[in-house]
Amino acid sequence: MKRSASFLIVIGFLVVFAGCKKQVSDTDAVRSGINQHLASLKTINLGAMDMTVTNVTVQGNTAQAQVEFRPKGAAPQSPAMQVAYTLEKQNGVWAVQNTQAAGGMMQSPAPGENPAANSATPQSGSMPNFREVVPGGAAPTALPPGHPPVNGQGTTQQQ
Repeated sequence: MKRSASFLIVIGFLVVFAGCKKQVSDTDAVRSGINQHLASLKTINLGAMDMTVTNVTVQGNTAQAQVEFRPKGAAPQSPAMQVAYTLEKQNGVWAVQNTQAAGGMMQSPAPGENPAANSATPQSGSMPNFREVVPGGAAPTALPPGHPPVNGQGTTQQQ
């Protein structure tokens, strides 16, 4: 009789402690979703940065997160890059839907998307016209003596 009572008490404690498993907080789950998104981009060295989630707001299956990034080892008062993330819960996991730099219009690419696709600068396969890019880069009025003639694209003309 004593054995069965002791056995039931031990089983009861095991059931109680198994039920007290720590739940993952929304902040930790959102942080994990952001880390997964950044790792999928393969353009950022996450090991060189400290990421601090400063604010998380959850409304149903959507969340807003404010995140600060600093170089590893930087002082806490040093300037940080601030990014706002919009996430959606999909199959129990938070997935990044949109990113926006605080105070800016920078858009982070979706996983597998070409980062240049979000750029405001058109990407063609050719080099930029540096005369338009560099201040004071207007075309010279005269070529040095003996210089071969050039066309409008800056290449020498064949004679």
